[in-house]
Amino acid sequence: TRPILCCITRSTLTRRRSTAMKSSATDKVLKKRRLAERTPKPKGAPAAASAAAPPPAAAPAASSSGRAWTVSLALPGSIVDNAQTQELRSHLVGQVARAATIFNVDEIVVFSSDGASPAAPQRTDGSVFMARLLQYLECPQYLRKAIFPMHPDLRCVGLLAPLDAANHPRATEQCAYREGLISEKGGSKDGRSGAIVGLPKEVSVDRRLPAGTRVTVRMPSRPGEPAAVVPPREPREKLGLHWGFSVRLAKDLPSVWSECPFGGGYDLSLGTSDKGDSDWLQGEGFRLPAFKHLLIVFGGVEGLEPVVEAHPELAAHGIETSALFDLYLNLCPGQGSRTIRTEEALLVGLAALQPHTRRAGAS
Repeated sequence: TRPILCCITRSTLTRRRSTAMKSSATDKVLKKRRLAERTPKPKGAPAAASAAAPPPAAAPAASSSGRAWTVSLALPGSIVDNAQTQELRSHLVGQVARAATIFNVDEIVVFSSDGASPAAPQRTDGSVFMARLLQYLECPQYLRKAIFPMHPDLRCVGLLAPLDAANHPRATEQCAYREGLISEKGGSKDGRSGAIVGLPKEVSVDRRLPAGTRVTVRMPSRPGEPAAVVPPREPREKLGLHWGFSVRLAKDLPSVWSECPFGGGYDLSLGTSDKGDSDWLQGEGFRLPAFKHLLIVFGGVEGLEPVVEAHPELAAHGIETSALFDLYLNLCPGQGSRTIRTEEALLVGLAALQPHTRRAGAS
C-alpha cells in the first residue's frame, strides 16, 4: 500500500506562507539594525574609508631591489645532434631557452666538444644551430622580423613555446624598460633617433644611433620626453628583472673561461656530473660560496668527462674533470634512469640550486 500523505488545506497553506514572510521580513530588519550598531559612525569620511579599505597588495620583489650578481650556463652544442628531425632539434633548444628563462640565467655559453660526432652534411653544426635559435627566442617577438632574416634553421621556431620573459612586453603593458630597434626613419628634428619598442608608435630616444641597432630603453616618465638608451644590465641591476640572456659561442671548454665577458672572470664555477659529489643535498649546512658571477657547466649525452678527455691539452696534462671546477656536484643523486638528458638535467639541477644561488649571490 502507498503511504498516506498529510492533507493540507488551502487556508492552512496561506497562513503558513504569511507567517514565513513576516518572520523573513523581521529577520532582515533585525540584521540591518545589528549591522548598523556594529559599524562605528565615521567622524570623517576619508578616515573611515581608509580604515575600511583592505591593505594594498605587496609589490613584487623585482620592483623593490636590484640584482648585481649573474648566473651563466655552459653546455655543449652537440646535444642537438642526437635529434633525428628538425622539429626535435628545435624543440630541444626551446626547452633549454625555457629553463634558462625560468631560472633567471643571464648568459648561455654553447661550446664545441671535440669528441662529438660530426653533424650530417645537410645539417648546420649543432653549436651554431643552438646559438642561432637561442638568440631568436630571446629576442622580443616584435623585433624578430627586422633582426633575423629567413634561414633554414628557423623553419620550426613557430612550434616552440614563447619565453614570456620580462623583456617581451605586450603592447598594452606599462613597463619601465623596453627592448627596441633603431628605425630607418630620420627621427626627430633635434637629432634624436626613433626606435621601435613594440608600441603602436615609435618612441624618440635621447641620442642619434645607426639604424638597425638593438637597444634597451628606459621609458620616459612624462609625455614629450625621449626614452633613455641604457645598458641591457640596468633592468636587472636596478629592478631585479630577468632581462633575457646573452648567447656566446666557445670553440672548446677552456674557452668558456678565457673568453668570459665579465671583468675578473667567473669567481665561482660549478660542474655537474653523475660522478660528482652526491652528499651535498643530505646535509642542511650546505652553502654555496659568495659569488658575483657564477658559471654552471653541464655535459652532453655522456657527461663532462668525455669532453675533457677529448681535449688535447687537457688530456696531455692529465687534468681530471673535477679539478676544473670549484665544485663538482651530482645534482640528481639516486636517479632511476641510467642517463639524464641535458635538457632534463637543466630543469632538475637549476631547480635544486636556485635557493642556494639566491642566498650566495645576495651575500
